[in-house]
Amino acid sequence: MSEHEHTTTAGHSRRGVLKAGGIAATELVATGGVTAPAIAAAGEAGAHAPPDPTAEITLRVNGEARRVTVEPRVTLLDALRERLGLTGTKKGCDRGECGACTVLVEGRRVSSCLTLAVMEDSREIMTIEGLADGDELHPVQAAFIRRDAFQCGFCTPGQILSAVACIDEGHARSDDEIREHMSGNLCRCGCYPNIVDAVRDGARRAGR
Repeated sequence: MSEHEHTTTAGHSRRGVLKAGGIAATELVATGGVTAPAIAAAGEAGAHAPPDPTAEITLRVNGEARRVTVEPRVTLLDALRERLGLTGTKKGCDRGECGACTVLVEGRRVSSCLTLAVMEDSREIMTIEGLADGDELHPVQAAFIRRDAFQCGFCTPGQILSAVACIDEGHARSDDEIREHMSGNLCRCGCYPNIVDAVRDGARRAGR
């Protein structure tokens, strides 16, 4: 036995055990223990398995009703990006930890990567694409630009939507309160002081 050939507890080589198992399996098929047609039928059944069920839902996104057909497992994030082409909502950690996928559902912050699209049927959804009024930026968007509250910009759509909700919830009365209620949105570029300034400015312009 070579130095690379390991032994089993019974003293047989691993190679020998595997070889014997293969021979035994072949004999089972040949003697009718497991028939070749049965194996083929099982493979054919797997190849023709019924497709996953789908649901036709209405996503009311940025004031527009959009009909979309999705599998029950499809997240709101994937429905927005891949089915509706609204790529402003970013896919970051895909675990609800970074906040890049934040959207507003009925005015409340939601991690769209953790929300199934079918759960939001007929509910009002706001993404970054619908925040501005035509060419006029939302006050929070303008504040982020004015305060230079971003670098790479990847987290910015989620930061802005979370900031809008933070202000509407009345949680922008101090810098500490802003930090606490924006803590679910991570910025890998480290623009947190500028983000706090932008949220504070946005709150002032909104009269909060």
